[in-house]
Amino acid sequence: MRTLEVRRLAVHYGQIEAVRNASFEVAQGEIVALIGSNGAGKSTTLKAVMGLVPAAAGDILWDGESVRARGAAQRVTRGIALSPEGRRLFADMTVLENLEVGAHTVRSRAVKQRTLDEIYALFPRVAERRRQQAGSLSGGEQQMVAIGRALMAQPALLMLDEPSLGIAPKIVAEIAEAIERLNRERGLAVLLVEQNARLALKLSRRAYVFEQGAITRSGTGAELLADADVQKAFLGI
Repeated sequence: MRTLEVRRLAVHYGQIEAVRNASFEVAQGEIVALIGSNGAGKSTTLKAVMGLVPAAAGDILWDGESVRARGAAQRVTRGIALSPEGRRLFADMTVLENLEVGAHTVRSRAVKQRTLDEIYALFPRVAERRRQQAGSLSGGEQQMVAIGRALMAQPALLMLDEPSLGIAPKIVAEIAEAIERLNRERGLAVLLVEQNARLALKLSRRAYVFEQGAITRSGTGAELLADADVQKAFLGI
């Protein structure tokens, strides 16, 4: 079983300790959420796992092997992919061209086409707009393309950074359904960073609460939904 293990991770931005002593894991077939306020260290943690920012301390193991010394491209080939906050699409390129960018590590044309077909089945809106420029799409449609681009790399671990941010509730529901379907049908491991704590906890098997760069509590999604402190801090109850 392929598992991500983050052990006592620390990340610094100059003198600022953005993440400190963070430990958690994501096993194959799990959806795991990181919740917390802005600036709590959630997105930085995903970037560290992806190799986009260096770890100052601790280790990141994937499938039992440390990837801390590996670059982002090597981590992609090992089966880790990130759909970043803000989507980061190439606005002047078509939807199809953006998706193809995600497959730069995949050599087989047949595999690329099969994955495209799967993405189109998962997100029919993406199929309908595949010839349009990505910049002409709505925010929700762009988010679907960003997730599809990450899926083109054939990941075993899909990391999603704020997939519901700035998106209409109807599209959020479609994206949530797609995440559950990917997890259920493919056994895809999902690491979800989401400020919509209610959504994240409903989707996740387990979750971790980040506060000021550190994990302060953890539990099942259901346990944290019922936690009075979590309700007060993140659910408006």
